[in-house]
Amino acid sequence: MDKVNLRNLAKDNLTNLDMEKKAEIEKEIIQNLINSELWKQATTVGITVSAGFEWDTEALIKEGWKERKTVVVPKCVPDVRRLDFYKLDHFEQLEASYFNLREPNPSETVKVDKQEIDLLVVPGLVFDERGYRVGFGGGYYDRFLTDYPNRTVSLLYSGQLVAEVPKESFDVPVEYLITENGFVKK
Repeated sequence: MDKVNLRNLAKDNLTNLDMEKKAEIEKEIIQNLINSELWKQATTVGITVSAGFEWDTEALIKEGWKERKTVVVPKCVPDVRRLDFYKLDHFEQLEASYFNLREPNPSETVKVDKQEIDLLVVPGLVFDERGYRVGFGGGYYDRFLTDYPNRTVSLLYSGQLVAEVPKESFDVPVEYLITENGFVKK
């Protein structure tokens, strides 16, 4: 199956997931990350602000603040298809932007260099056990990851795992995959 069909199938599956079951899975995934050494060792965590059918990252962001971690969130720069990360201290620093995402307002936040991000939580729709993923189709994260020097992890539920994701030369695998059942890839 090609990336477009995998992406559409995954969106349908996530959209149609029972809300109660989704909340239970989210809670388990987040606990598995928070209890991991990856999370415990990170002082600066990069994570997207979820939207729509995506796994809710708000609880994870709040946990980062509670643990006095620096939480940084991405802003898309569509002209050059780049991600810039900004330190987020409260949700009021977000604004609706590109594709109606909630992104940091650069005038109210501080830009953070990618080398300063200890752990990057990489979003995606479909994954294989090697860490390759099908994202949302813009290639933003693959470009960001080409010279990102630190740890990467993706949060997913077991239903998002497939035997093999079609990969292209520019695709960069994620180091760690965490599901509701724990680590899939370490």
